[in-house]
Amino acid sequence: MLKRIVQLFFLIVGGALGIFLIPKITDILGMESVVLLETSYIRAIVGALVLFITTFWLVDYIVHLIKYVEEAMVRAPVTDVLFGSLGLIFGLIVAYLILLPIKSITIDIISTVLQIFVTLLLGYLGFQVGFKKRNELVALFSLPQRVGKKKTNHDEDVEETPAANFKLLDTSVIIDGRIADICKTGFFEGTILIPQFVLGELQHIADSSDTLKRNRGRRGLDILNKIQKELDIKVEIYEGDFEDIQEVDSKLVKLAKIMNGTVVTNDFNLNKVCELQGVKVLNINDLSNAIKPVVLPGEELRVYVVKDGKEQNQGVAYLDDGTMIVVEDGRDYIGVQLDVLVTSVLQTSAGRMIFAKRKQLEKAL
Repeated sequence: MLKRIVQLFFLIVGGALGIFLIPKITDILGMESVVLLETSYIRAIVGALVLFITTFWLVDYIVHLIKYVEEAMVRAPVTDVLFGSLGLIFGLIVAYLILLPIKSITIDIISTVLQIFVTLLLGYLGFQVGFKKRNELVALFSLPQRVGKKKTNHDEDVEETPAANFKLLDTSVIIDGRIADICKTGFFEGTILIPQFVLGELQHIADSSDTLKRNRGRRGLDILNKIQKELDIKVEIYEGDFEDIQEVDSKLVKLAKIMNGTVVTNDFNLNKVCELQGVKVLNINDLSNAIKPVVLPGEELRVYVVKDGKEQNQGVAYLDDGTMIVVEDGRDYIGVQLDVLVTSVLQTSAGRMIFAKRKQLEKAL
């Protein structure tokens, strides 16, 4: 069907060219006496046949090109097509306004060349600007709508409050899995936003040939399905991308800036990058550490030593919440429960570590 349409187009163009060009050609060649060519219908048929025959080999290439463009546009996200088209239209409008004074140029050939050049140039620039700035434009149109100002009894304006509060999840916090339990408790407000490039990285991990990575990726996908289908929290997928940025974490930080959202992660390095760039960040490790029971130096604990530590004669034990306890001179008590005294506590975003020594040694002193 598409091939027939292209052929019909060439027939129509050939007929139009035949009507206007054949008289000039006959004049140049001295063939004014040809009676048949004096009829416009005959000239249209001759022009159509000539152009159809001479461009017959070109039809297949044009059809393939149209199908290629069609498939590319179908695969492209709707935001890419929409904002690219809007940019193209805007560029053509600007080109039309610029060309108004150019049309007054008396030299026809210069006017025609300038019109074609300016139209193509501004149309291309408009499309590129609309396409490459689509993420900023999407964010601009999807910024949280603000509630209108209300008057108090003292006729004072109440500060506007945002209607949406985006929480952007990174790959590590999805794979971690605790985010689903946190969402279930209702501590998160607003909308969970999952960028498409994070989903792509998660799918890449799930398709890995390494068994451990594959299981982690599939666990992450299961967690997302659970959040979206089982929990009473709004989840949206952000379809845009930042093709000029390679790293997924960098894309996430830029998106958070544009959307004025909050990055949710358990990645220590991403946490620091967000802080340096002024992006709001929630580290679930910080949350986990904050709700752990407080242990102070001098308190007594009963622990089970499971292995030796890095330093000489150290033993390592763990609390029920996974907190590591380093027991001084505890290496000889691996597999034994000990009463220990806390000497110091080291708290970081990566976790908490408790240092202790055997209670018997304290009593002997």
